[in-house]
Amino acid sequence: MKKITLIMLLFATSCVMAQDEKAKSEKVLAKEKKAAMNKYYFEEVFVTVSGKKTSIVTLKNGQTHRGFCKDVDRKKGQIYEIELKDSITGVKSTFKAEDIAEMYLFPNNFEKFGKMDKYFSNTSNWGNKDVKNITNKGYIHFKNQNVSLKNKKDDKEYLMQLINPEFNSIFEVYGDPNAKETGGVSVGIGGLASPQFGGGMSKSFYVKKANKIFWLHKSDFKENYNELFGDNATFIAQYPYEKINWDNFSFLILEYTRIVEAG
Repeated sequence: MKKITLIMLLFATSCVMAQDEKAKSEKVLAKEKKAAMNKYYFEEVFVTVSGKKTSIVTLKNGQTHRGFCKDVDRKKGQIYEIELKDSITGVKSTFKAEDIAEMYLFPNNFEKFGKMDKYFSNTSNWGNKDVKNITNKGYIHFKNQNVSLKNKKDDKEYLMQLINPEFNSIFEVYGDPNAKETGGVSVGIGGLASPQFGGGMSKSFYVKKANKIFWLHKSDFKENYNELFGDNATFIAQYPYEKINWDNFSFLILEYTRIVEAG
């Protein structure tokens, strides 16, 4: 009888230990998931171009032009015309957005330095963004899109910066150079500015799914959530709107793509 009691006690103890280990494991996984959701996976949006490094412009007719960027004309931050000085002949040419299929421009170093300063002044960036996306950034990819700026203007062709080039098989997300950012908290100490806590997330992007592209603002996220992700039951079961926030947007695009591609 004592042996049976001892065996039952050992069994109960092992069950409790197993449950504790399971609870710890689930807690670790939940923490890792939360950290992954809070990371920023899009590329930085750049608005200035280096005139010292070769830009590459590919026209819709298949012609490719390489040269130094002399001027960029924008409307609401989006490029509608660019001037290049041919890297071999030195001849200047102006190209309109409606004639361009895509282009690769090199960001200006001064803007890189400014973004690095901004990166280090906001503590939320340190674990959630990769500073290499600024310091080691090479060419920026722009694609021709026929879009209504801020969903208010007539559709027109612009060259827009693709900011999710590594996971754009379903969604293409384009930067909004004029986007405002979510606010954070900054507390001055002894007259000196302290690092900012939180904030710094763009409040708007241009999002393309299938053949539809539109301007998505933070304030419209809830009403567009089902249109963006609602066609995948697995995704919605894991990430209902009530359990996420705007800061998770880049993760949600990445995760939705992963789930759909996994079948």
